Amino acid sequence: MNQVMTVEAPSGLVRITHLVYALHALGLAIGAFGAATVVGAFVFGWPSIIAVVINYVKRGEARGTWLESHFDWQIRTFWYALAWALLIGLVSLPLTLLIVGFATWAVGLFVLGIWAIYRVARGWLALNDHRPMPR
Repeated sequence: MNQVMTVEAPSGLVRITHLVYALHALGLAIGAFGAATVVGAFVFGWPSIIAVVINYVKRGEARGTWLESHFDWQIRTFWYALAWALLIGLVSLPLTLLIVGFATWAVGLFVLGIWAIYRVARGWLALNDHRPMPR
């Protein structure tokens, strides 16, 4: 059974975790207010790519602390969003021949964008409350 550790984390690592959520939020905002899709900007934009690199670089420092669950949450959010975006594209592309693919692509990416916003917001709120994320 995966048990969440509640060991206190260094304040510098807490700031880095806030930075990673901020970078992910910036990626989502760029997608929401720019020419890209929310998910497209999230998984292919520089803010989220930098964020996931920071996650992997600093992950070892978070081991055994309550922040470990946040690092796992952030990494899973990024990779699941990428995987689902690719799956939506693979399903929708052949369906564009029937015109319905445009709708499945748009709806699928919209729902995925809402999911990514939810994950970043939920994680960041829990971090502000010094609570670990569920595993």
